[in-house]
Amino acid sequence: MEVEGTAEPDYVDVDQGLTLACIAFLCLLLMAMIIRCAKVIMDPYSAIPTSTWEEQHLDD
Repeated sequence: MEVEGTAEPDYVDVDQGLTLACIAFLCLLLMAMIIRCAKVIMDPYSAIPTSTWEEQHLDD
């Protein structure tokens, strides 16, 4: 006798899950870098520490 209603157990494809997790992480990293670069473009001098702003002394 054949049982026609056999349901296969639901399982998570580990490879697909890992791939989607890595892609999601890379998208988050990309968004963070885009935001950081946009902030630097909007105000480039705020990213430079003031301790590096030394006056240039020219010897005449």
